[in-house]
Amino acid sequence: MTCALLFRLLLLTALAAPSQGKHLGPTSRLRYSRFLDPSNVIFLCWDFDLEAEIITFELQVRTTGWVGLGVTNRYTRVGSDLVVGGVLPDGNIYFSDQHLVDEDTLEEDGSQDAELQGLTEDAIYTTMRFSRPFRSCDPHDKDITSDTIKVLATYGLDDTLKLDRDRTFIKSIFLLQIVHPDDLDVPEDTIIHDLEITDFLVPEDDTTYACTFLPLPIVSKKHHIFKFEPKLPEHHESMVHHILVYACGHASVLPTGISDCYGADPAFSLCSQVIVGWAVGGTSYQFPDDVGISIGTPLDPQWIRLEIHYSNFHNLPGVYDSSGIRLYYTAQLRKYDTGVLQLGFFTFPIHFIPPGAESFLSYGLCKTEKFEEMNGAPVPDIQVYGYLLHTHLAGRALQAVQYRNGAQLRTICKDDSYDFSLQETRDLPYRAEIKLGDELLVECHYQTLDRDSLTFGGPSTINEMCLIFLFYYPRNNISSCMGYPDIIYVAHELGEEVSDPMEGMMAMNNVEWTPENIKKAEKACKEAQQMVIIKTIDELVENTTGWIPEIIPTARGPCLESSGGKVEPQDKTPAGFKAEPVALSGSSTASLRHLPLAALLFGQGALSWLLANLQVGV
Repeated sequence: MTCALLFRLLLLTALAAPSQGKHLGPTSRLRYSRFLDPSNVIFLCWDFDLEAEIITFELQVRTTGWVGLGVTNRYTRVGSDLVVGGVLPDGNIYFSDQHLVDEDTLEEDGSQDAELQGLTEDAIYTTMRFSRPFRSCDPHDKDITSDTIKVLATYGLDDTLKLDRDRTFIKSIFLLQIVHPDDLDVPEDTIIHDLEITDFLVPEDDTTYACTFLPLPIVSKKHHIFKFEPKLPEHHESMVHHILVYACGHASVLPTGISDCYGADPAFSLCSQVIVGWAVGGTSYQFPDDVGISIGTPLDPQWIRLEIHYSNFHNLPGVYDSSGIRLYYTAQLRKYDTGVLQLGFFTFPIHFIPPGAESFLSYGLCKTEKFEEMNGAPVPDIQVYGYLLHTHLAGRALQAVQYRNGAQLRTICKDDSYDFSLQETRDLPYRAEIKLGDELLVECHYQTLDRDSLTFGGPSTINEMCLIFLFYYPRNNISSCMGYPDIIYVAHELGEEVSDPMEGMMAMNNVEWTPENIKKAEKACKEAQQMVIIKTIDELVENTTGWIPEIIPTARGPCLESSGGKVEPQDKTPAGFKAEPVALSGSSTASLRHLPLAALLFGQGALSWLLANLQVGV
């Protein structure tokens, strides 16, 4: 079932209702959708109004009992925000904004901040549609932000409001997706080109980085790649951790065959300018209509390095894989050539995260002042329109912050609820402009309470990374700009005598990682001088230094008061809005069970009009 199958009552009402403009009314098409459970019992549609800061959900569940939708966090269901509703056997409805006071007990909020737009039931499905503000003034409501949101969906087999863990599901979703693929143009002359490793025998090792070099499409004139998507054979999704495509410079002498990307032969690590990338949880990505990856001109790359990271933690033998990336390209040119700038913490060998850390922050600095010198030509202002965030399993949050003339300018992108299982290319709601001389800082937040030994930066999923890929235009030759702290200074601050970086890293194993020493290490890493490494598509490398600036947290916007009452300390009885059921005798058929809601939402006049239309079988 899809959200296109809206119940008849609200479709009819739309004919009589005035236009709502941007407001998402009861019959507005909701652009985004997905199933929330493995058995495809729970289907969610949603859409949002960024200006009004209102989001609308429609939950359709294969049940004739109650349904619930809300927001939770990664650690516990206690405190989860949950909107519940259903249709009683006599046709009356119930609907309420609630929260979990423990793992299994619901309690109604004092402030009712969910606005009912539709609640229906037929012989198979219960469908509930409602809207709510991004941020209400009720402390029981979780904010809807540009972070990854853990959506909680649950239901019952009857109208008894009791949570059952077997019918409760949590799914990470990026709700505020700015651009929907249906809003973008698909050229009629689209050509498909696959970059893939064919019948590769995946080693039985936990971690494998397989690389090969492949040609880009051969075209006689300039074309633009406008979309890419992963090619993942069935049942291999859990084994493929990420796929990256790196552009190779014309001066590169490339090896043949397939080999370990970062093994004995350094030639297989050549080519470092990412042009597209996919990671766990991602899907296809289509560039905005005014940008694309240029191919076919003398300045464009002709070859790429395809890198596939396999995580074979079960050490399965005899697995052959043919994963890769599918490219879509066209002769219909876009206005700008796109590029990707890799930022973050230089992964190896300096990065470390102490064990048993409730919170540990790592920083990677980028200084753009040398970009023009390294580019070999003037560098226009960089216009960032999208991003991809990447850490491994200990990562909890990331952000990229921009500074100009020593002052913080903006947070370009962030995710305070990062989920390793949902790594996708995301669009910014605006174009962020970077000028030469700006500094870019990446901050990564980790938690290692489940670990009893140091976590080092490295390629394995059990190692760590701290990377942000910025998608921008117009393209230049800079491939990466990343930083790491002076580890000798860090070791000295922790009481370890060392004389070179390798000794500094080895000394981290000597530290007793108490909460005090964890905080001391974090402080030392932040205060140490940063070594900044800038790299171009032609493997030119330049080093510089800098210092980590302070990050001023972005202020939260105002909350939206509910007309249904506020939560006050002195409240003994919740004062929130509660939809009163409207009785209608003889409402035994599925279509008539929708009618009490019409009276509730639109008054008795609308109900009379609908009754007349339903009699003629509309």
